Amino acid sequence: DTSEVFRRYLTEGNPGFVPHRWATLANAVRWIRDAGGMAVIAHPARYRFTANEEYALFTEFKKHGGEGVEVVTGSHTAAEAVRYADMAREFDLLASRGSDFHSPEESHIDLGKLAPLPAGLTPVWSLLSERVH
Repeated sequence: DTSEVFRRYLTEGNPGFVPHRWATLANAVRWIRDAGGMAVIAHPARYRFTANEEYALFTEFKKHGGEGVEVVTGSHTAAEAVRYADMAREFDLLASRGSDFHSPEESHIDLGKLAPLPAGLTPVWSLLSERVH
């Protein structure tokens, strides 16, 4: 099963382990934008930052050209969606939503059953057609 594979092969000291090499936030945002993409912070409530760390993330993300935040996702509570809607407004970020659906057994919400974005936010997809042309 998946847990066994990770335990026996993909953890440190086992044959399939590869150490993480993380990009800097500045590089990640630049690479996404240079490739024609839109840099968006995905499911921010999952990162377990303190309030100060999260504020620093959003501040640096915006400074480096970040453009959006995932406000509604299958892993956010309704209260977290409100919080990230407020963050989108405070940092003048576009809003996205996504179910983060992987399978019926793993995901917290059924595919296609995600709540809409809160009112008053500009969705990321409103600017996509401008970038394609």
